[in-house]
Amino acid sequence: MVKLIDTHQHLIYPEAAGYGWTDGIETLAHKPFPLERYAELSAGGEIAGTLFMETGVDDADYQAEARFVSDLAKGAGSGILGLIASCRPETDDGFDAWLEECEGLGVVGFRRILHVMPDELSTTDTFRRNLRKLGRRGKPFDLCMLPKQLPLGLELAQHCDNTTIILNHCGVPDIAGGEPEEWRKAIAALAALPNTYCKLSGLLAYCAPEQANQQAIQPYVDHVLENFGPSRMVWGSDWPVVELANGLPDWLAVTQSLLAGLSKNEAASIGHDTASRLYGLG
Repeated sequence: MVKLIDTHQHLIYPEAAGYGWTDGIETLAHKPFPLERYAELSAGGEIAGTLFMETGVDDADYQAEARFVSDLAKGAGSGILGLIASCRPETDDGFDAWLEECEGLGVVGFRRILHVMPDELSTTDTFRRNLRKLGRRGKPFDLCMLPKQLPLGLELAQHCDNTTIILNHCGVPDIAGGEPEEWRKAIAALAALPNTYCKLSGLLAYCAPEQANQQAIQPYVDHVLENFGPSRMVWGSDWPVVELANGLPDWLAVTQSLLAGLSKNEAASIGHDTASRLYGLG
């Protein structure tokens, strides 16, 4: 089995922050998803460590969430190697101060969820200028966009060529809809840039009900492998969102099956080596 660094571990602590995006999602709404539960579900799954991924908390809470999880990470046995925190590159107000504070919180990368924001947000000079600041600090930016938005992601990566851009969830393909051509072209275009990487995560949640399995996602995995190559891919659980499919143990089993079809070095690149390098984990 391949050792894994989970670069997309969400945690939900309702007492610490608001998670309005879960409203209406019965599996997730108004429920805690703490470290202890993650440990139970991932036992035996060869998880060598995790990166906490900001959980899309209510806008006023994103800094409080990072501070809360930073304290969690210090606990014995947390397994958290670093944080990917939320940021607001669209405004200069407080942006530099937040980057400075994050240096002391164990933050190794940043994200601004864009798939629920106006398309023009990432096109402004302010957004791009601030994203370039991340590159100067050696901090990757995790990109979360829908397939129709990926051309905007391409423009962003081109304008911020000093910053490592990591495409979340393989670009969120509509696997259930079965119309991947727009996505396929966008993946190829993004992969042609030297500063872009792809995260193998989330795919099972995009399958049709009762069809969340390796067979359904294999063509999509093959396409990102063909374009990015194993040395430019990292792995993530997307827990607890993966509970919308068959849960974390199932995704861990599918992951090992996917990696078994690669060489030892290729599997290690996706499983842990590339993540260690990109996020500076040592």
